[in-house]
Amino acid sequence: MAFVRAVLLAYARYGVPPQGALEAAQVSPSLLDDATACITSAQFERLCAHAMQELDDEALGWFSRRLPWGSYGLLCRASLGAPTLGLALKRWCRHHRLLTDDLHLSLTVEGGDAVVAIDERVDLAAMREFCLVSSLRYLHGYACWAVDSRIALREVALPIARPPHGAVHELIFPGPVRHGAARTQMRLDASYLELPLLRDEAALGGMLQHALPLTVRPYRRDRLLADSVRHLLRTRGAELRTAESLAAALGQSSRTLHRQLADQGSSVQRLRDEVRCDQALHLLHRTAKPVKQVAEAVGFKDEKSFIRAFKGWTGRSPGDLRRRRSSGP
Repeated sequence: MAFVRAVLLAYARYGVPPQGALEAAQVSPSLLDDATACITSAQFERLCAHAMQELDDEALGWFSRRLPWGSYGLLCRASLGAPTLGLALKRWCRHHRLLTDDLHLSLTVEGGDAVVAIDERVDLAAMREFCLVSSLRYLHGYACWAVDSRIALREVALPIARPPHGAVHELIFPGPVRHGAARTQMRLDASYLELPLLRDEAALGGMLQHALPLTVRPYRRDRLLADSVRHLLRTRGAELRTAESLAAALGQSSRTLHRQLADQGSSVQRLRDEVRCDQALHLLHRTAKPVKQVAEAVGFKDEKSFIRAFKGWTGRSPGDLRRRRSSGP
């Protein structure tokens, strides 16, 4: 309901009664003061669509000037001809300043992370949360659509204290959300930036007729899901020992994670074994650690279980691998 009230702030700013929007979305005015009340994503889509057209402002009152109906469509179209997602996002950030100077969006690469950041140039006041959350979701939703893939987020950082409805943020973004940050950011695997855009002008026309679902409901299929799971297992494997914890880190349910990996011909166990095998090979080749210590380092409780698993992965025992290495060129 906090987001519904944020939309109604736009009506108050422009001095327009909001009854038509509430009726279009079938939102009872009696719910507005109930902080625990919720509406469906479909209702919220209808509410926003009605408000944006009635007020002729796709920014819903956030900025110092209106963004007339169709502004974000122009932004989508200006980014569509890019050969890769990385270039498309850079264009989005640059062209966003043609719409408004109140927010500056940027894309940088830090190690293996692509970082989209938002710098606020004006005081957004009561509009702040809704504006920042929506601005990230607009870009993220468009990016997912452009490459036809759910783009998992390694982190979303918001410069606000966690509100009572903070759990909604975890539903909106497919990844962990951190409140109280210095500025608004979202981090994703930089590998996504190399994906080619799969949409054309005809597809864009169809999408723009039903664009709001992309900003309300995260995309489902992740073309780089297996890579994202491997990254989590390499960097947080000791912490994320179950499919449930992996799925939570990716912002989805374990059932969805299992189903999407199965669609790609993989599984959590197969990816975990891949990562453990790579780590074990590195330690056996590059260090003199005893096999028992290698087993512990890659997550096995005892040496025998590790040796049995290693033979299944490579066809050799750890000792045989080391002997062959020492006798080879």
